[in-house]
Amino acid sequence: MSTRGRIMHRLHRRLAAASALAMGAALMVAIPTPASAAAARVDNPYVGATPYVNEDWSAMARAEPGGAAIADNPSFVWMDRIAAIEGSASKMSLREHLDTALAQGADLFQVVIYDLPGRDCSALASNGELGPTELDRYKNEYIDPISDILADPAYASLRIVTLIEPDSLPNIVTNAGGTAGSTDACAVMKANGNYEKGIGYALHTLGAIPNVYNYIDAAHHGWLGWDTNMGPAATEFKKAATSEGATVNDVAGFIVNTANYSALKEPNFKITDTVNGTTVRQSKWVDWNYYTDELTFAQALRTLLVSQGFNSNIGMLIDTARNGWGGSARPTSAGPLTSVDTYVNGGRVDRRIHAGNWCNQSGAGVGERPTAAPEAGIDAYVWAKPPGESDGNSAPIDNDEGKGFDRMCDPTYEGNGRNGNSMTGALPNSPLAGHWFSAQFQELVKNAYPPIDGGGNPGGGDDTQAPTAPTGVTVTAKTSGSVSLSWTASTDNTGVTGYDVFRDGVKVGSSTTTSYTDSGLSASTAYSYTVKAKDAAGNVSAASSALSATTSAGGGTGTGSLKVQYKNTDSSATDNQIRMGLQLVNTGSTAVDLSTVKLRYWFTPEAGASTFGTSCDWAVIGCGNLTHSVKTNGSAAGASHYLEVSFGSGTLAAGASTGEIQMRLNKSDWSNFNEADDYSRSTSTSYADAAKVGLYVTGALAWGTAP
Repeated sequence: MSTRGRIMHRLHRRLAAASALAMGAALMVAIPTPASAAAARVDNPYVGATPYVNEDWSAMARAEPGGAAIADNPSFVWMDRIAAIEGSASKMSLREHLDTALAQGADLFQVVIYDLPGRDCSALASNGELGPTELDRYKNEYIDPISDILADPAYASLRIVTLIEPDSLPNIVTNAGGTAGSTDACAVMKANGNYEKGIGYALHTLGAIPNVYNYIDAAHHGWLGWDTNMGPAATEFKKAATSEGATVNDVAGFIVNTANYSALKEPNFKITDTVNGTTVRQSKWVDWNYYTDELTFAQALRTLLVSQGFNSNIGMLIDTARNGWGGSARPTSAGPLTSVDTYVNGGRVDRRIHAGNWCNQSGAGVGERPTAAPEAGIDAYVWAKPPGESDGNSAPIDNDEGKGFDRMCDPTYEGNGRNGNSMTGALPNSPLAGHWFSAQFQELVKNAYPPIDGGGNPGGGDDTQAPTAPTGVTVTAKTSGSVSLSWTASTDNTGVTGYDVFRDGVKVGSSTTTSYTDSGLSASTAYSYTVKAKDAAGNVSAASSALSATTSAGGGTGTGSLKVQYKNTDSSATDNQIRMGLQLVNTGSTAVDLSTVKLRYWFTPEAGASTFGTSCDWAVIGCGNLTHSVKTNGSAAGASHYLEVSFGSGTLAAGASTGEIQMRLNKSDWSNFNEADDYSRSTSTSYADAAKVGLYVTGALAWGTAP
């Protein structure tokens, strides 16, 4: 069959199937624009988009038992060698994929750029065709032809998301310096700089195309989550993003967990938990990492990258194709409190033998379906590595693709320094990287979380029924900077999974309960609220009746160009410490002298000692750059004392953030607090603007509302 005939055959089959092209519940179905109409530049390319379903992958998935349930999910197209640009008898070319996207009515196309010189210097299974010094071939024979195709006016209506070179820059940080698992190949690539030059050239060349959005690969929390890796990684990313003519303006964001298995969320324990006085960070599984999952890592990394000079509107993508970890082995609670290891191992949903295991992992499952803007700072959950495509061969296989045999894909291998000399946990009988692996696909479907039903939706049955609209929305509390709401629960045929809250018609947050506190508001201002319910299949209810709420008058409200963001890192409101995460953001147009800035977190100590200890556990800018103490504040309700944090020398650039600051305090006798009534406390576990944490510049309130 001719190339054109093959395309038309696929298109006719696709249209006959009448497949739904929707990116989960969060993506709106859009009317396709003509190919000649240019796509307007947007902040988040995933919002409101109809993404392309990779026809090559979809056909393979549909042929598997149960595969039809997920075959219509959008995934990335991999350009993993020069020949992939023109395609083959079994794989469509880049142009064919783009033409098929237009025929599907898609307006978003996702492609992996993956052919650097000396590619993946630490994993033989994904080595590439270009030698360490073949930078010119990479530019002339790979990037330039891809750029010419993507720049074709025929594709101007598509938002084109590029995933730039998985694993390369993180390898330079961790595997090129003589540490356990370092390789000579990585040392060569660090010395010649061709990873940075190649990525810089790709960013510059592809970033010049108006409808292209570049996202740089940033590994995962089990690779870079230690401060000794995370800070140097941000520096390395900045170096690459300013090489070969590229600037930070060529970077739309970053992607984490590409082709890996790290859990999106670890619901059963937190990094701040302790067991018999031992922190979770000291467990063998966490191994002193600062993060337990990809969501918290991605959000913290974004903050760090902005503080390093990347644009403040960058977004993060998380590859959720294979990190669901469902099935019968998925724990529903933390483990026994006999030790920190039993606590963590009994509760972690990531069931790998070691977090360093990356090849065809046994027990893994499909994760969250592709979804736009699911969390703060996250542009989308995506399927970068389509389920069923092998990570590497479990035994040597001769091939012309430049792919070697990596013992980490061999289930009999007893490991190396990168995985703590543990068994690999790899599935047997696996083919070359990128080739179809039926046994893996079936295992991923079986262990999916959320579970997969016959229609590809999480939850039970082909559910198309929306929940009832919430009723009885009412104000339960308000301050000069916040409004607390509650409502009567909705009902649904399969069960309500959560609620979205809208302020003046714009979504401001979500809740899994029937209450929500909206903060960061202005004093003496009226706001209109509505609430919508949603179920596991992505069905969304009609909006509740609108409720008008007016904030209280303030006791002094800052109006400067700085703001404070806060997250609650303390699972208990009645233990013997107060813990929090803080970060300072410069929303203005000029730099701020940090030595003039102080933060105040107001609380009440109740009974017990009247002296306090304070600690900085970790800070992007370094705990040594901070001073902190507790001071008295009279008898104000919920605010008789405050924790004050001061900054040393340095400046905060316009649009930049200090990054995360992890603080805690205790009474000198270690008696318990009751934080429930504390003025500055919030229950938010992700960063949000904190109107009740004060920020003072040269002694004047510049942000927040004082008690």
